[in-house]
Amino acid sequence: MTGKQTSPKGLLGIVLLVAGAGLAFWGFQKSEGLQSQLSSTFTGSHSDNVMMLYIGAGVCIVAGVLLILKK
Repeated sequence: MTGKQTSPKGLLGIVLLVAGAGLAFWGFQKSEGLQSQLSSTFTGSHSDNVMMLYIGAGVCIVAGVLLILKK
């Protein structure tokens, strides 16, 4: 087999992409909860926990893409 091997950086990039997608999904699920809806109603923004999940997801996704694209 002479297939192309995945580098450790590429594998880490894939793991970060999957983790980022999971965090984004988890954040979306929490944003639909009662506590987050009440917070959004009274303050006009999502709760801190939901925002941290979204920020973490964004960081993981960007880092994952950069690791995959970097040669």
